[in-house]
Amino acid sequence: MFTGCGTALVTPFTKDGSLDEKTLRALVRRQIELGINFLVPCGTTGESPTLSHDEHMRVVELTLEEAKGIVPVLAGAGGYNTAEVTQLAKELETMGVDGILSVTPYYNKPTQEGLYQHYKTIAAAIRVPIIVYSVQGRTGINVEPSTLKRLAGISNIVGVKEASGNISQMARVINEVPASFLVLSGDDSITLPLMALGGKGVISVVSNQIPTEMTHLAQHCLAGDYASARAIQKRFLSLMEVNFVEANPIPVKAAMALMHLLEPVWRLPMCAPSDSSLAKIKAVLSDLQLSARSAHAAD
Repeated sequence: MFTGCGTALVTPFTKDGSLDEKTLRALVRRQIELGINFLVPCGTTGESPTLSHDEHMRVVELTLEEAKGIVPVLAGAGGYNTAEVTQLAKELETMGVDGILSVTPYYNKPTQEGLYQHYKTIAAAIRVPIIVYSVQGRTGINVEPSTLKRLAGISNIVGVKEASGNISQMARVINEVPASFLVLSGDDSITLPLMALGGKGVISVVSNQIPTEMTHLAQHCLAGDYASARAIQKRFLSLMEVNFVEANPIPVKAAMALMHLLEPVWRLPMCAPSDSSLAKIKAVLSDLQLSARSAHAAD
């Protein structure tokens, strides 16, 4: 159920910094109306480390309410405290999520055996599918292909969001794991090459802005229509890249504010982009005619 394009949802805040429930509902409805395949609330793009436990659960609850079973919901539950992550995953399962996306423990840099035991422990506590999130550039630890092969032997560990940026490693992962194990891109700009190698989709940042187009790119790849996928890739590569002109999710939320989709509010230590970065974001949106795109589907 987690093939194609899933949006790593941003979390909207009001001007006073509190959770903006009305806008969150509108963003989820917009995603569904514009054809997204699945939704990923409370990942790191959603600033989950800054959310309280109650806020985390509320974001997922609202996403489920708006999704209404139309699209699957893959909720974030990751961190470096295995017992805490396991408890959160159990609570999310009880709430009715379709699966869990769990980023690797960060900062403490566990061994590969430690990573295996971490995910094995979480998997033993719940029944819903788990997708491992490997993003070495942000956590400091890589989930090696051999470890993913071991994890694939656990029945409810069903895939990986691979954001190493290393195409060679991605190829090795696909060669190591069973064909049923989902290898999803964690980088918008390399979704196409990963899927050409046998990947099954993307957990996307840029689909916060362009859900229809990014879903079409992933679906074209699944259908083997790489010419059409390349056309979308070529058109929107500048947007994919400018979303990382500063640390995610600073640029994507700035762009969405310019698109009138949310208030430009982040929680520290995330803050507004620099003037030079904002100018780059504005230029890309203008070039793609996105700054004037109506947010009617979010009303």
